[in-house]
Amino acid sequence: MIRAGRQHLVRTLADIAAQQGIAVQTLLNSGQHLADGFPAPLNAGRTRLYDGEQVDAHLAGRPVPPLPPADDDGDLLDRQEAAALRGEPLSVWDRRKKDPAISEHLVRVGGVEHWPRHVVRDYTPTPRVRTSSGGGGRPTGAGDQVPRDQLPARVAQLLDADPALTAAAVTDRLGVHRNTAQAALTAIRSERMADVMDQRALTAAQAAAALGYPAGQTRRASGRAEAVLRGRQARPYLAAVARALHARGWSSTDTPPPVQHPEEDHCVAAFVLDAPAAPAPALVWSERRGWRTAPSRRHPLGKGAAWPPPGDGVRHLATGTTPTPADLVAALDPTT
Repeated sequence: MIRAGRQHLVRTLADIAAQQGIAVQTLLNSGQHLADGFPAPLNAGRTRLYDGEQVDAHLAGRPVPPLPPADDDGDLLDRQEAAALRGEPLSVWDRRKKDPAISEHLVRVGGVEHWPRHVVRDYTPTPRVRTSSGGGGRPTGAGDQVPRDQLPARVAQLLDADPALTAAAVTDRLGVHRNTAQAALTAIRSERMADVMDQRALTAAQAAAALGYPAGQTRRASGRAEAVLRGRQARPYLAAVARALHARGWSSTDTPPPVQHPEEDHCVAAFVLDAPAAPAPALVWSERRGWRTAPSRRHPLGKGAAWPPPGDGVRHLATGTTPTPADLVAALDPTT
């Protein structure tokens, strides 16, 4: 991610090599960009991008300044970050980005496609118009259910217009099941409450009041908002684990998975280990239980994200809820 107002500072590895008067291959062979203390890349894609201010400081032997920590509507997101923000698979975003409402905001930085955060967040796909052909199906004029991948953006728009929005109203407006409407409404309210709690150091109840949410409608959202904050605080740790798993050769990506909240007030994350030599199909983290293996890559959390006992492909790993990445890898490695 490129923070707002810093696009002009972005450099590729070719830029960094030229800055030092060496060839790109020489830089790659030296491993300089992988050494401790070298600024972290801004993205996880094939073409790595770096912040020039951080690179300059490192090469000059000065402390590397931190990047702005707060999200901004002007932040530029690459395709992986855009998909993650919307909670969609990459394949879905790759279709979305062709929509003129998205493509007209495309920004290429260092040869990598980016889009402004607010464009990604606020984009609402236009529902396809379906007509009845007389051969069965829904009658003409019947409302179509909103696809799951479009629901968050549609509910967010309704909530913008009415902070007291109810699940029943979402069901009436969008034609989705009441439980689906409630889950989407709770998730969006909790994310917004967490933003306010983080930015203004408020409690969940105070954040709900600041956003105009009725107290009687935010009990579940309050617990989830607190979990969302804990999940954000866990991201650096989970990122370190992702890098360790990738470095060990068990995962094809060093990007951590999103933190999920299947029980509203609980944080979990599932790491898919997709390398042939991986010791398990997947790895699951729970803020309450710690780490375990999972026998399925497709459904690593299992029904309700319940914590299963050891056996049938499940191993409980290491000790504590946040062992060091090295200790976790050692516990997972069958050769140690």
